[in-house]
Amino acid sequence: MVSVNAGAAWAKHLFPLVGAQGVTAVRVGLAAAIMLAIVRPWRQLPARRDALNLLVYGLMLGCMNLLIYAAFARIPIGVAVAIEVVGPLGVVVLSSRRARDFGWVLLAALGLWLLAPVHEGVPPLDPLGVAYALGAAFCWAMYIVFGKRVSGLNGGQAVAWGMLAAALFTVPVGVAHAGGALLESSVLLGGLAVAVLSSALPYTLEMAALARLPQRVFGILVSAGPAFAALAGFVVLGEMLTFMQWLAIALVIVACGGAAATAK
Repeated sequence: MVSVNAGAAWAKHLFPLVGAQGVTAVRVGLAAAIMLAIVRPWRQLPARRDALNLLVYGLMLGCMNLLIYAAFARIPIGVAVAIEVVGPLGVVVLSSRRARDFGWVLLAALGLWLLAPVHEGVPPLDPLGVAYALGAAFCWAMYIVFGKRVSGLNGGQAVAWGMLAAALFTVPVGVAHAGGALLESSVLLGGLAVAVLSSALPYTLEMAALARLPQRVFGILVSAGPAFAALAGFVVLGEMLTFMQWLAIALVIVACGGAAATAK
């Protein structure tokens, strides 16, 4: 969580150069190259039954990155991740189906409602940025579901194949948006740092965690994401949140962690 959110905050510095789509393309493309060079997954091709799951896992990974970076460009990072983390919460609730878990959903909904610009002291949020964050939430949920299905592959193969699939989807989008600016040295060097911090390292660690932990335990740990994101936004970008926004983030964290802790 520290690595991915520090990388996300650093990535926002590159948005004025190549846009959110361009940063996503550089991040995912370089991360895929790093993972392919290290893991060399072609030495052991996945079974046919795993190929479709790997493809969906990679596509969800690519979509999640595109959407959340688009959200970062329009709303504070901490707020965007507070919305995005509803995806893992949905995974927990759908796997439990107990009334108590729906109470956690209501608590998260209260937190999201506090983020709405209808309360005194709450600044307005870009509606498109909120929509992008909600789309990233859905992709994050699918990333967890399909990541769990392929987490049994050895040696980081799932991450390598998934990053390749994500790159084949996101790089053309970034090239279409930013063109040759993606090859500038400042963009490539900054993108390399983001690729390591926000893709190669954390996704490898997440895959190792998914292979060893139940989904509910993983969900408890992931629930702290909005707090890490808000702190990264403050330290790296100077993004200041209001008391109401911090309260909303806290409610979402409690809801996600509580749902994961009490799920069967």
